[in-house]
Amino acid sequence: MLRTMSALLLAGLAATASAKTAEPAKLDAGEAKELARALDGKVAGKPVSCVSTFRGENLRAIGDHTLVYRVSKKLIYRNDLQGTCHGLRFGDTLVLKVFGNQYCRGDIAHAVHLPTGTMSGTCALGDFVPYTSGAAG
Repeated sequence: MLRTMSALLLAGLAATASAKTAEPAKLDAGEAKELARALDGKVAGKPVSCVSTFRGENLRAIGDHTLVYRVSKKLIYRNDLQGTCHGLRFGDTLVLKVFGNQYCRGDIAHAVHLPTGTMSGTCALGDFVPYTSGAAG
């Protein structure tokens, strides 16, 4: 009986986790417009798990659920966060715990209100979806 309950509980948790990761980011109208502007004229590619931090200063939050990482005029990555980093929508700063020289799915991020040092939310990075425009190169 206990094994059956454990198996059912694990199956339920797995189903919940799968459903959670499949949800699209929750954006309000203004955020959706900002994201559409950032990705305008670009085509989504196959998601990747990690990207180089070389141009990490170009990482920007759109709402509490989505990051846009601009590598060049022709390449932008969209990252839908796992969980919600409450506070990003209101201008809190994103602080990432990065190991090595890449941002990777599962890396932990915190939203921090800098004037007070208070953490307002915690989330993890999702997959990075590349959006490209023009000819490769």
